[in-house]
Amino acid sequence: MAIEFGQQMEAEERIVSSTLRTEDAQEPALRPHALTEYTGQEKAKENLRIYIQAARLRGEPLDHVLLYGPPGLGKTTLAGIIANEMGVNIRITSGPAIEKAGDLAALLTNLNENDVLFIDEIHRLNRSVEEVLYPAMEDYALDIIIGKGPAARSIRLDLPRFTLIGATTRAGQLSSPLRDRFGVQLRLELYTPEELQAIVTRTAAILGVDIVPSGALEIARRSRGTPRIANRILKRVRDFAQVKSDGRVDAATADLALRALEIDGLGLDRTDRRMLESIITNFRGGPVGLETLAATIGEESVTLEDVYEPYLLQIGFLNRTPRGRCVTPRAYEHLGIPFNGQLEL
Repeated sequence: MAIEFGQQMEAEERIVSSTLRTEDAQEPALRPHALTEYTGQEKAKENLRIYIQAARLRGEPLDHVLLYGPPGLGKTTLAGIIANEMGVNIRITSGPAIEKAGDLAALLTNLNENDVLFIDEIHRLNRSVEEVLYPAMEDYALDIIIGKGPAARSIRLDLPRFTLIGATTRAGQLSSPLRDRFGVQLRLELYTPEELQAIVTRTAAILGVDIVPSGALEIARRSRGTPRIANRILKRVRDFAQVKSDGRVDAATADLALRALEIDGLGLDRTDRRMLESIITNFRGGPVGLETLAATIGEESVTLEDVYEPYLLQIGFLNRTPRGRCVTPRAYEHLGIPFNGQLEL
């Protein structure tokens, strides 16, 4: 039964997954291009505004920036906004794409003065590549070894001054030497329903969707605090509004669509509910170790940690303890399952 559950989970395309999917191809067109257009993350945004203004007054590149937090919150968008606000170009790549030190050298030597290099998933950088990055970040220089054996010699190439923006969903996996070289470190938090309502309304205007405030709020409330999910749900609700209604998205139409998609009032989908029910049924609510849980439901442990757990922890449906994961009484109540106590922690 557990294996069957895992296979179903793997096969499902979760609309509430915050990871990038093929259907998100329109996402770049929906992104804001200035801090004034960027909704939410007020503390990070205010600090960035000061750092950017100060750097421009001095005629210097912005200090290196680390953006971290759950996927889908706008790290790539914010990197583009920083480049726009600084009036410079941005080069975009990812940690896994930079396989060798030479790949990084090619990127760095093609930058212009004050340009931005954005590396997504920077925690997945190869260690040998990371070591080449240190002098580039500190001294704007590349140390290159020419030749082999006794005849080998090191030369230093000067680089244009630049800003490195790194993005990660797993800040804890960054090495201390790399993390300490980022002068600006900003954590992006999950969005409030009101902030997501504003984002949904803006996206609807771009896509030409007729939406009323109650419809935007209903979508926002069930989007798990994540703009990427909110925009994805909006497109699906738009389909229901056009086929099942008069094309206008109001609260009733949004609720109809979300019920059909099996997304409940808290943004949980069928997969979330099955995972919680599996812990309750098989392990009396926990505690259960991450590896054991992963084996039971047929998922990778890293997928559970990165994809399923963050939101369940955020809303208080799951606890992490030294002995493993536990389902909380609040989750029992939401699922309509009587709470009879758990194993001792």
